[in-house]
Amino acid sequence: MTPRQRYEQSERRRSVIVAAVSLAAVGAVLAWLVPMAPGWEAVKRSFFNWPILVKTFPTLLKAFMLDVMIFAWSLPLIIVLALVIALCRNVRSAALFPLRVFGAFYTDIFRGVPTILLVYLIGFGIPGLGLPRPWNSPYLWGTVALVLTYSAYVAEVLRSGIESVHASQRSAAHSLGLSEADTMRYVVLPQAIRRQIPAMMNFVIALQKDVALLSFIGPVELLRQANVYKSLMANFTPYVGAAIIFLCVTIPATRYTDHLLAKQRAQRS
Repeated sequence: MTPRQRYEQSERRRSVIVAAVSLAAVGAVLAWLVPMAPGWEAVKRSFFNWPILVKTFPTLLKAFMLDVMIFAWSLPLIIVLALVIALCRNVRSAALFPLRVFGAFYTDIFRGVPTILLVYLIGFGIPGLGLPRPWNSPYLWGTVALVLTYSAYVAEVLRSGIESVHASQRSAAHSLGLSEADTMRYVVLPQAIRRQIPAMMNFVIALQKDVALLSFIGPVELLRQANVYKSLMANFTPYVGAAIIFLCVTIPATRYTDHLLAKQRAQRS
């Protein structure tokens, strides 16, 4: 090991120790100050009731499986639709200009409407047409609302990735005889998607949380189940249990996103 490597290793070790001590000190101060608040005992009974948490947690975890299912079938649809919209916005042929207008119109509309409002409009509006089962299912139309909203955001991420690929890459592909479609498929898209994976991971994390918005139109998923228990037991602890479940999923995903960003920065430096 070179002196430089030993110095960097000692600095990293020192930083870890300082960070751990600082975190422990802040935690100790909070643990000392919070219980001193006048209403702490009431808050503890209402939000941190251990027996209620133990009793409701298995059912909350079971309800969370519905969140996972909705997320699992929404994500592929979002990626496919977002890629189509991004390609529409990136067309360069004058004959295909209507596709570019459609892509811009789509992203403007579905990025401009709040997700919860779109869930209400589609989740209540489409079944209100009197469609037969299963076409009036809130699972179906709630998924459609999420797909429409998130595909608009992800399409912009993909479009920025496509535009970040230098024009010389296209020119080189054309000089080799590749068509415009093959250039996009084999040269531009692989680079664009690889560059934008960390940004898209943030939308994956957000989607996992926003699946809970579908509880407002009927599906008994995690948030709705927590709300049912809150009403039955007159206690907010089930909400804390739901938050714990979401954190157990989103924190590892967030750390993985940070890892991808750090890896990308290291590759560029």
